[in-house]
Amino acid sequence: MALRARALYNFQSENREEISIQENEELVIFSEDSLDGWLQGTNSRGETGLFPASYVEILRSRAGSGYTESPGSPAGSPGHGSAFYASPPSVSYQGSFEDDDDDDWDDWDDACTVVEEPRGPPGANGHPSAGLQPPAPPYYGHQPAGYRAKPSLERQDSLSSSKRGSVVGRNLNRFSCFVRSGVEAFILGDVPLMSKIAEAYSIEMGARGPQWRANPHPFICSVEDPTKQTKFKGIKSYISYKLTPSNINSPVYRRYKHFDWLYNRLLHKFTVISVPHLPEKQATGRFEEDFIEKRKRRLILWMDHMTSHPVLSQYEGFQHFLCCRDEKQWKLGKRRAEKDEMVGASFLLTIQIPTEHQDLQDVEDRVDAFKAFSKKMDDSVLQLTNVASELVRKHVGGFRKEFQKLGNAFQAISHSFHMDPPYSSDALNNAISHTGKTYETVGEMFAEQPKNDLFLMLDTLSLYQGLLSNFPDIIHLQKGAFAKVKESQRMSDEGRMDQEEADGIRKRCRVVGFALQAEMNHFHERRVADFKRMMQSYLKQQIIFYQRVSQQLEKTLRMYDNL
Repeated sequence: MALRARALYNFQSENREEISIQENEELVIFSEDSLDGWLQGTNSRGETGLFPASYVEILRSRAGSGYTESPGSPAGSPGHGSAFYASPPSVSYQGSFEDDDDDDWDDWDDACTVVEEPRGPPGANGHPSAGLQPPAPPYYGHQPAGYRAKPSLERQDSLSSSKRGSVVGRNLNRFSCFVRSGVEAFILGDVPLMSKIAEAYSIEMGARGPQWRANPHPFICSVEDPTKQTKFKGIKSYISYKLTPSNINSPVYRRYKHFDWLYNRLLHKFTVISVPHLPEKQATGRFEEDFIEKRKRRLILWMDHMTSHPVLSQYEGFQHFLCCRDEKQWKLGKRRAEKDEMVGASFLLTIQIPTEHQDLQDVEDRVDAFKAFSKKMDDSVLQLTNVASELVRKHVGGFRKEFQKLGNAFQAISHSFHMDPPYSSDALNNAISHTGKTYETVGEMFAEQPKNDLFLMLDTLSLYQGLLSNFPDIIHLQKGAFAKVKESQRMSDEGRMDQEEADGIRKRCRVVGFALQAEMNHFHERRVADFKRMMQSYLKQQIIFYQRVSQQLEKTLRMYDNL
């Protein structure tokens, strides 16, 4: 049943799931049961969405009492003109990373994800989208004067240890990847420093700005020989791939499920890196030859991007995935990777940045330019994907069919010439008949050609669609960090924050900014190399194809020379 409510404070929406409300505005709410501190309803402008439960009071008419009740207050608690609010609980968003500790490597089921993290439309590196989990209760930013929700234990410890006089407002949009990724907590100094950090990733200044320091031990890894194997006496089947890293030159065999496990670890750890997407899953036809070949091609591209990335290629979990051959050692390494503490926001603690000064506005302008570029490239990649996919369809269907029709028509002419023997020329008839067969052959050549050129182009485009889809949310992390820096400086200028604390926020923002710029530079380097290779391969294969067609036609043409 819809209920009437009144807004106690102003609230500004920050994403499309929320609506803005103004103090004293009358609202209609659909249920007084809040979802983690949020209510859904309609404002006076007819907009429907979410807003904080603690910002409104439900209007009730009760005989003998003159008080209203807040959705966050215990039923029947007298307000006497003011609302009582329950302290919102601290909500954790950890996935079940430890749940499969006792699972055997070989006992994973190909039909499900081992690490049961949300896998909807990926945001920043696969961070779950808004619809996959409810928002945490609103706290910190946008709070009315005189009211402050009780912080979680982690936040309390941070506040007491830093002895801050003021705190930069937290983002109320708990759907935001800036919040979900933990980058907000990092910027505000709420990610605890580790006593010992075993890993470190350096950024250095290059000719085109910040760049990741190269892997001191570069390597490549081949993906070969997809082989169907069975276990449980043939009850279960799967495909294994032979991986051979160049640095050890000793093969290991991995299933797609193992790749999927590694991919989840990468998403969980590397917050500000565009992790290449794995080739898509398929519920049926997993053992069909065309699908296996397509997946192998795309795993090769995926592996190439992994080994070429200065940070991802050095990740201990990736090295363990590529090199471990002993079952007992594998389980130990697997558990170690799943219990890695330097993940998400803590990963940012492992990044070492240059001392060079960068103007905040210059960095923001550079990020905005990359944002516009990546959006345009994403659109053009999608356009080329659609055109190439349609061309594949025509090659396999339309072109082959049209050439077959042409070939049949030529052969029909040849057969008709046999109908009047006195005037029949066997040499001409045979030449025309052979011409028909030639065009049928050309039709089959067109049908087979996408395997040599268009499929490889589509594989590259698919990889870049995934990489580009990561950047909007990664850029959003930087935008959120910029906003916190500006807010902290304003509070410092107003005397509401120590300059030392504002400088700390700016320093941590530099880490996020340098990391994003290094990732942008790496993306451009790979883009140039990959698209050069893609275009060269496509044009070379096109030349070879039309040379073969030309040879078929020239051979047929010579049959008419001596008639």
